Amino acid sequence: MRGWNIPRRYWIVILTFVCTCVCYIERVGFSIAYTIAADAAGVNQSSKGTILSTFYYGYACSQVPGGWAAQKFGGRKVLLLSFLLWSSTCFLIPLDPNRVVLLVVARLLVGVAQGFIFPSIHTVLAQWVPPHERSRSVSLTTSGMYLGAAMGMLVLPSLVKFKGPQSVFLAEAILGLSWSVLWLRFASDPPRSEHPKATAAGFGESLLPLKASQKAKMENGGTAVRTARIPWKRIFVSLPIWAIVVNNFTFHYALYVLMNWLPTYFEQGLQLSLQEMGSSKMMPYFNMFIFSNIGGVVADHLITKRILSVTRTRKLLNTVGFLVASLALIALPIFRTSSGAVFCSSVALGFLALGRAGFAVNHMDIAPRYAGIVMGVSNTAGTLAGIIGVDLTGKILEAATTTYSDLSSPESWRSVFVIPGLLCIFSTFVFLLFSTGERIFD
Repeated sequence: MRGWNIPRRYWIVILTFVCTCVCYIERVGFSIAYTIAADAAGVNQSSKGTILSTFYYGYACSQVPGGWAAQKFGGRKVLLLSFLLWSSTCFLIPLDPNRVVLLVVARLLVGVAQGFIFPSIHTVLAQWVPPHERSRSVSLTTSGMYLGAAMGMLVLPSLVKFKGPQSVFLAEAILGLSWSVLWLRFASDPPRSEHPKATAAGFGESLLPLKASQKAKMENGGTAVRTARIPWKRIFVSLPIWAIVVNNFTFHYALYVLMNWLPTYFEQGLQLSLQEMGSSKMMPYFNMFIFSNIGGVVADHLITKRILSVTRTRKLLNTVGFLVASLALIALPIFRTSSGAVFCSSVALGFLALGRAGFAVNHMDIAPRYAGIVMGVSNTAGTLAGIIGVDLTGKILEAATTTYSDLSSPESWRSVFVIPGLLCIFSTFVFLLFSTGERIFD
């Protein structure tokens, strides 16, 4: 690192990018491996939906505790522990669709462990990244999710075909443990003294709460008492935070429905084989990777050059992203070819990722000191979307199977994609009305 003369904060951002990439390889990998194994075992769609959504129950339970733990013990340590826990679970648990209880427990454990990841990442980034770099840093970090999903869609179906579903679990465990070694070696907490001029923006300061009796020296030589008390009431009644929460819910509803059910849509809705689709099946997630970084660069450019205020920049990118995504989602079941479905899903997911430069970075705008906490609250809503959306989709498709005898009819899938499309429109107006780019929590 020193030999390359690259600032340490860039290495932190790169490692968090790889972190989210590995996490989403795991999520997509389980969806692919379990779907293939469950179809071979004759598991119905409703039961598949239940297993696929189990992860999100554990994930939801640990979001706010994850933010609190990152605030109290440090995001760097909590992130490492989370990776070690979910990687070990993947390594130890067999993939057998007939052992339902074991699968449920395993997915709950992986969900709980991964629930600590994003609050910890936001705590780390709020410490390391200055305000004028936050949009592109957060966008790069979160774009790892989509690159991971793209890589998973490209590589893992072939791995399942040649080595069996269990091989996916082993590969994911190796990736998780490898990242843990890199994080342990290269990550560190930022020295406060390195960033004396940025304290007012919440950058470079320790976010670990101190006891009320402890005093922190200010940059002007004076002293001030810092409190460990987190403003929970103000957080839960803040309309700008609720604007983030609503948009996080919608984003993850659409993302998790597509992530967990797109393999089934290709296989049974369009009668296509994932193994035979080649690289095209990864394009929706690769598009998210591209558009997420475009959104971050555009947002930072608009803010740094003072073309738009932070508030207007967030609202612009959020609105464009969500409205275009809503149109693509609603149109998706109309297209009955491989290229049409890939194009529509790519546009939907790409513009959703563009919208993250609006609502997702807004945590750090309004509450940099409590970024992990606010992210935990917001991501809890996103996780509830996974629970509701993935399970509801399974029930919708099970009912469609009864009505239409199979899932090859476009009517079977219309409700699956229209629901997130309408949610995108609703969330756009909520963000336009209530969001702000100003810091509202000291």
